[in-house]
Amino acid sequence: MTTIPQPKPRLQTQSLARFCNGPKWQLETLRALREPLFLWVTHGQGRISIAGSTRGFHPHNAIFIPAGVMHSFHAMTRVQGVALHLGDVHGLELPDRPLHLRLRDGGSQVEVSQMVDEIQRELDSNKPFADRAVKLQLGLLAVWLERHSVENSDDFRLAAPQNANERLVARYTALLEREFGSNLNVTDYATALGVTATHLTRACRASCGRTAMALLQERRLFEARKLLAETRIPVQDIARNLGFSTPGYFARAFAQQVGQPPSAYRKAHLRQGAIH
Repeated sequence: MTTIPQPKPRLQTQSLARFCNGPKWQLETLRALREPLFLWVTHGQGRISIAGSTRGFHPHNAIFIPAGVMHSFHAMTRVQGVALHLGDVHGLELPDRPLHLRLRDGGSQVEVSQMVDEIQRELDSNKPFADRAVKLQLGLLAVWLERHSVENSDDFRLAAPQNANERLVARYTALLEREFGSNLNVTDYATALGVTATHLTRACRASCGRTAMALLQERRLFEARKLLAETRIPVQDIARNLGFSTPGYFARAFAQQVGQPPSAYRKAHLRQGAIH
């Protein structure tokens, strides 16, 4: 079986305008990143789902998502700000739970803007010891997040599961992110979580408007798009690695969601020079 490549996470910043200009499927599919993500919204509004719970975001919202936590992003207007991919954070003490902070006072807004600007400035500079400076700035950001997770306890709870449905979906999405490449079905996941498949699906609908099967299928096909566009792994190996019972079933599921079969999707990206 072909091994799915895992690129090394790296520290990088990206404007939210560019972040939101990515393909809709990349933003709106619940999936997890291998590195923590910090979002600082300065303009615009939309919805963000974290671990299966959906919340609105607005200007002066700071959002932190730990590595491995499933999330999706839907911009309802033009959004501006910064997305900070934290890369390899070895030795950095970051919160282990998601944060959604609504900063109401100007002092806090200026503080986080300055930290993000300093990180960007050091990343862009060719100055000696820039790497050390970036790590120190990231340390300050980590402390800021920890402080606000305590001082803004009402905001902190916004990204934490609120009720039994959201707690169950948070557990499901965490398990799903670890096991989506297996051949487990919704009943298997429900059994592992100690509930019925019907109960799990009902909780998913209530929490994020999707069924449990839809979350599983979307996550698998999200990975399939990436592998088809970015690698030369054979289609049958992609199907097998992502838990589809047969290549034919994978092709039908892919075509139903994407609008074209896997081979045509790959050829289109090959013409664009996207495969390395």
